[in-house]
Amino acid sequence: MNRLRFLTAGESHGPTLTAIVEGMPANLGLEEEDINRDLARRQQGYGRGGRMLIEKDQASFLSGVRWGKTLGSPITLSIRNRDWENWDKKMSPSADDFVEGIAITHPRPGHADLSGVIKYRQDDARNILERSSARETAARVAVGALCKKFLAELGISVLGYVTEIGGIVADSSLEDFRERFALSEESPCRTFDAEAEQRMIEVIDQAREAGDSLGGIVEVVVLGAPVGLGSYVQWDRRLDGRLAYAVMSIQAFKGVEIGMGFEVGRRPGSQVHDEIYYSDDQFVRKTNRAGGLEGGMTNGAPIILRGAMKPIPTLYQPLQTVDLRTKDAFAAVVERSDVCAVPAAAVVAEAAVAIEMTQAMLEKFGGDAMEEIKQNMQAYCAYVQSI
Repeated sequence: MNRLRFLTAGESHGPTLTAIVEGMPANLGLEEEDINRDLARRQQGYGRGGRMLIEKDQASFLSGVRWGKTLGSPITLSIRNRDWENWDKKMSPSADDFVEGIAITHPRPGHADLSGVIKYRQDDARNILERSSARETAARVAVGALCKKFLAELGISVLGYVTEIGGIVADSSLEDFRERFALSEESPCRTFDAEAEQRMIEVIDQAREAGDSLGGIVEVVVLGAPVGLGSYVQWDRRLDGRLAYAVMSIQAFKGVEIGMGFEVGRRPGSQVHDEIYYSDDQFVRKTNRAGGLEGGMTNGAPIILRGAMKPIPTLYQPLQTVDLRTKDAFAAVVERSDVCAVPAAAVVAEAAVAIEMTQAMLEKFGGDAMEEIKQNMQAYCAYVQSI
């Protein structure tokens, strides 16, 4: 069974972010622009902070790609941090470059700071926040862009957009997912409802003036996935669980729904389950309350997930904390931050879902080259159509 594996490395203000991806088949057409397109999308969105004025993320292939095609060997992606020149001493690996008096001893509420310094026995929260930072998601978006390219070759699309910011909810009457996505790509809030967009901008501006921050909800839809990805035979092979895990692993995400989500606990079964019919020589469902997943497997309908992102906890009106050394009360340290990063989070959620969907496709149709995977998938789809 083919298996996709990846690791990311690098600190927020280190010289580079790096990702190594193993298991991508040979002969997938790939250019750096395929990655850079999504890196640019991640940096956009109303409410982003000053870091986005400094960075213009660009990925470089250091291995695994030759003349526009993958080789089947590990792919190494590198993203240079342009702000590194201002941090080369502060983040230097050499003991000779130690800088006195810059330790962060006021851990920020809502971050990994306090738990991290306790767990790793540190006296400087900088050693924690550099890696726990959402800057890490740039590397995951790069891996996700690679996976989206793979999925597109097999007729699968992964589309992410915003449905809510700061309590302002987009009108869900537009049911065409591709149209939702197309409209959201033109929106500074990455949403498809122009009226809601203006109200989102207003509440973001209000939060900025108050030194506060806002969260929201993103939706990711997968179109074109064949029936039968994932499995019910073991708990860790259930695709709904794996997708939820992937989305929940994104910094600041606190909740995930699939299909109707928590609403299933409020309705009777007759209003929750999708009835099965047979029409035009195929099994069909007139509803998709399950969000494309039943029994841990895809059922052929669009996969629909939503993730809830909390407001960023670094506030320009800082919350209260305690000094690590003196235990005295202090205001939390203020790192350069966003007022709202929900539009960017939609791109990160896309990447997280794309990575897990790629793994599921490789498990089902695994091969060493794209040609082999396509043959395996075509044979399976022909079988499904013959039932």
